Amino acid sequence: MLRPSPFLTLVVICVCLLWGTAEASLGDRLPEFRECVEVCARENCDPNNNPTHIPFHHRLLFWTCPQECDYTCQHIVTEQRLAAGQPVTQFHGKWPFIRVLGMQEPFSVLFSLGNLVAHQNGLAKLRQSIPATYPLRRYYELFAYFGIATWIFSAVFHVRDFRLTEQLDYFAAGAGVLYGMYYTPIRVFRLDRPTPRRQSFLRVWTVLCCAMYVAHVAYLKLWRWNYTYNMAANVTVGLIQNALWSYFSWKKWTESRRAWAIWPGVAVAWLMMVMSLELLDFPPLWGALDAHSLWHLGTIGPTILWYNFMVKDSQENLANEAKDAKA
Repeated sequence: MLRPSPFLTLVVICVCLLWGTAEASLGDRLPEFRECVEVCARENCDPNNNPTHIPFHHRLLFWTCPQECDYTCQHIVTEQRLAAGQPVTQFHGKWPFIRVLGMQEPFSVLFSLGNLVAHQNGLAKLRQSIPATYPLRRYYELFAYFGIATWIFSAVFHVRDFRLTEQLDYFAAGAGVLYGMYYTPIRVFRLDRPTPRRQSFLRVWTVLCCAMYVAHVAYLKLWRWNYTYNMAANVTVGLIQNALWSYFSWKKWTESRRAWAIWPGVAVAWLMMVMSLELLDFPPLWGALDAHSLWHLGTIGPTILWYNFMVKDSQENLANEAKDAKA
């Protein structure tokens, strides 16, 4: 069972490594790449000189002639570098992926949709297995809604990387992570129970979380679009909630010895293992499957496990409440 202390240590190490791996792209600064793009645009994109036709499905995804040149030159330069025994390099902060139906990162799109389906199925399972009168059900349903929104915008962003789709992806992911921290103490400390102290704390906690999200978006949107800050904020918020769930899982298991009680701890450990994929970044296999897409694949399993835990935990709470009512 994963206890909070080693978990905290592992997360701190991961954050430090993630910070250390951030660097600018080399590919878009290569002279041969810039020359290729310039020649391609001159030969193919002049509206007065029979410009090259762009396929309809590419135009649907807003591919322009200069962007087609950029994409084509990325792969020309990559093939030249591989032939010369040089490593694959990134362009504009991304690996040179092979498009599929105009999608920039096809496997990240596919696995984002896999997470979306996991949340949709989880929501259906919650509604089928937990009565509407159970006070925590509405918080679990909101967890599903935030998850669905997060992965919709993730899929859209990986289809086409624009400023707008990037911002929607970041803001949706931030909302999902922050909501996770919001509802975690509600379950761990049962702030949903109608006692004056709990209800007062819940109101303050709700206002505080809403204010933090507004401040987060305002800083990124109105002050500075800061990737390092965004990553640090999400990791810190994730660290807090995962530490709480690790504590909850350990405490629940020591009290009940039920197998499902360790599922939150297993999910946390699972997520930390697949997070290492972001540290072990590598050029995409077959031009499409990279570490980031595998990270998205790795989050599907814990999501399914999490919904199973919420159902089991709710059913036991309901059974205990029914037993206490009879006593």
